[in-house]
Amino acid sequence: MKCFQEMLAELGEKDLARSLPWASAPENQAPMEMLCSEAGLQALSLSFQLLNMVEENSAAQTRRRVEHERGLAAEPGLWGDRLNQMRLDGCSEEEIADLLPRIWVEPVLTAHPTEAKRSSLLEQHRQLYLLLLKRENNIWTPAEQEQIRGQIILALERIWRTGEIMLQKPDLAHERRAILYFLHDVFPEVVPRLDWRLRQAWKEAGFDPRRLAGAGRMPLVSFGTWVGGDRDGHGLVTAAVTNETLLALRRAALGLHDRHLQAVAQRLSLSSARQAPPAELAAAIDELTGQLGEIGAQAVTRNPFEPWRQFLNLVRAKLPNLDDCRIEAPYHYRHPRALLEHLRLLYESLVAVGAARLAEEEVLPVWRAVEVFGFHLAVLDVRQNSAYHDRAIAQLLVAAGLDGADYADWPEEKRRELLEQELKSPRPLAHGSAELGPEAREILATYRLLASHGEEYGYDGIGALIVSMTRSVSDLLGVYLLAREAGLARPTPAGLVCRLPVVPLFETVADLEQAPAILREFLAHPITGRSVTESGGRRRQQVMLGYSDSAKAAGVLSGQWALHQAQRTLAQMAAEAGFELRFFHGRGGTISRGAGPTHRFLQSLPHGSLSGAFRATEQGETISQKYANLGTASYNLELLVAGVAAMKLRHQRPVSRNVKLAPIMHLLATRSQKVYEDLLDRPDFMAYFSQATPIDAIEQARIGSRPARRTGRRTLEDLRAIPWVFAWNQSRHYLPGWYGVGTALTELLAEVPARFADLAAGFENWPFLQYVFTNTETSLMSADLRIVERYAELVADDAVRATYLTLIGDEYRRTREVLGRLFGGDFAVRRPRLLGTLVRRERALTMLHQMQIMLLRQWRERSAAGDQTGAEALLPRVLLSVNAIASGLRTTG
Repeated sequence: MKCFQEMLAELGEKDLARSLPWASAPENQAPMEMLCSEAGLQALSLSFQLLNMVEENSAAQTRRRVEHERGLAAEPGLWGDRLNQMRLDGCSEEEIADLLPRIWVEPVLTAHPTEAKRSSLLEQHRQLYLLLLKRENNIWTPAEQEQIRGQIILALERIWRTGEIMLQKPDLAHERRAILYFLHDVFPEVVPRLDWRLRQAWKEAGFDPRRLAGAGRMPLVSFGTWVGGDRDGHGLVTAAVTNETLLALRRAALGLHDRHLQAVAQRLSLSSARQAPPAELAAAIDELTGQLGEIGAQAVTRNPFEPWRQFLNLVRAKLPNLDDCRIEAPYHYRHPRALLEHLRLLYESLVAVGAARLAEEEVLPVWRAVEVFGFHLAVLDVRQNSAYHDRAIAQLLVAAGLDGADYADWPEEKRRELLEQELKSPRPLAHGSAELGPEAREILATYRLLASHGEEYGYDGIGALIVSMTRSVSDLLGVYLLAREAGLARPTPAGLVCRLPVVPLFETVADLEQAPAILREFLAHPITGRSVTESGGRRRQQVMLGYSDSAKAAGVLSGQWALHQAQRTLAQMAAEAGFELRFFHGRGGTISRGAGPTHRFLQSLPHGSLSGAFRATEQGETISQKYANLGTASYNLELLVAGVAAMKLRHQRPVSRNVKLAPIMHLLATRSQKVYEDLLDRPDFMAYFSQATPIDAIEQARIGSRPARRTGRRTLEDLRAIPWVFAWNQSRHYLPGWYGVGTALTELLAEVPARFADLAAGFENWPFLQYVFTNTETSLMSADLRIVERYAELVADDAVRATYLTLIGDEYRRTREVLGRLFGGDFAVRRPRLLGTLVRRERALTMLHQMQIMLLRQWRERSAAGDQTGAEALLPRVLLSVNAIASGLRTTG
């Protein structure tokens, strides 16, 4: 912060420099008018970002110190701790080693519009973080320390001059570049660290290191993305965009492997004069040289008497064209399996000449990178809304001359009858020259592109066809019909087979309750059975769960309980049908959208629901918070992989269900939902929400290519969960994360105190309880009634303002009191670390909220008066206040 002060002073902003939080006394604060300027707001925003950086580094250093003093098992949730837990659970070393390669974890990066920092700033923040780490090293002389300090000031000036807000909404190419940074530059460096950490923890646990030696012994980690594939309510994601994304991912993957192979070739300069190459390696060199012709001869001539480098030169030459990704020559690798086989040969040839250390340290990381990233870097999911599919099918029926314009309104039985009939027929509904409506035209173009890409490059890089708002079996079978129409589903002697998995996304509480019945019928359908078997021989079905819309519509407690119950029932039902479920958790970046500590979340999953194949979204600002820096990225990925492994073993063992507590949770969920819905159903609720939060400013923010509303209608139902949560958090209500819970618990305590006591006693044996109510308390702690009251002053109607301040204030106090009873003490005593984080930010955040309220009032007044020029001139400062508060709270939507 002193460096930031010095930089500002040098640029002539001395009053602003004296006003920076944590670096000056309150009495030195500049006038509100100065702080409310663009420069003042940017200074406060950057101050919070620097605080976040310091806290992140402090947490990392604390973990290192703990591990240094007490060993790897001392840090909760990481490999050392998890291996120790597995052993305490009665698992043998052999059982754990056998399990590890069967674990499959896949984080999926999305571009949900909650990242409030510009992508160019993200890279500069990463460089600043590295300078912070560098300066902490004790090896530097005073002169060198001063030089590093100068570099920090230089980095801060670059950030300052870059500016905080985006001048225009990012397009999809911008979002794709941002995601590619993590996939291409960060994760390839993180995976080897993750493997090394596991091996170190394994050794420290007293296990035999030989069990993890060689390839194929580590948990499988892969990555996915929605950028360029998620078209739900996002009309800019077209077939052309999806094609560009698939090729960009493939190009980046091939470039990554070429870079790794080149680096290893430079280091493996073993001379045949010192060790004769094994016969298998020599034969492979001769075979590849013959395959590649003149290119092969050049590759071998380049490094005479260095057979290992010659072999790697030949392997590099077999990679497909790096510019256009095409497989132009017959000798090009068509699939990464062939490259892995050559790397296996290289590994074994080094072991054969006694160079096992070189094999492990040089070849194995390259093998691992090919295993993890393939030739596609990350799988691209294609998501679309079921209502969009309905319109496309209706348009196809009309084009075929059938009476189907109102297909979306048909009863389920009629829809099923049509779909079953059509799916048995090999003929398409519409001929190639038929005039189609926009939805049918776009879906068929996308599916034909997927089929074409899959046939040319393989289907490894294409994920699933995800159906959001799945509410019936026909929503899923309709995708089979569309796939058949586009050639993505093909006839076989046994019947139709879809080349890509069709995945339901259950989002609302009502949909989650219907999910088992829908999935049972879908799994029993012959096309599903054939397609699952065809795609890998393993009867594994993916199911996506939406954490955002379930909580948005019903409240956090009801949403979490519905998700918990659905997972338990779906897993049991699928097992009975002979399927293994792979749950895909659509978690957001805030508690009311499913966020929470990773290891606690994994422990809270219903017993038997974790198959070992685990997917979860990483959204918006969460991506940069978790993965921007290598140390933090390694920590968060280790939490996830180690947690899935430990919980998978635990889920394999019998455990008694919480039969006594489940009815209590159902009661609480039902009551809290009623209280929450009563609030949202009040006729003047939208008036309060639209005026007492900065939702209108958030919808103007240029932080994502995707619209804030699915169809553009000004209704609560059409508003996405992200801006909904973002607005409540910015105004310090945090309402979706706690409202309704207090009433439900208070009534339970008053009416059946014995059940309340049972609930409190159940924390120790039911992690789900502790996870849900701890997260609820965290949301409540982040809310601030004093600031809520200030935002409520923006509400024009006095009666509306008074009504909601009373409702929200009473429920807040009720919830805080009853949670204290439930946990056995006030959070201020029990959770001093979180309290300290909040207190540290309080003064600066209070000042920022005051500025935002003032700016919102002025901006709205100018807009209402028709002064669009004045409103547009003020908007950048309004958006800067949004950024600054987001930085201070470390959360958006």
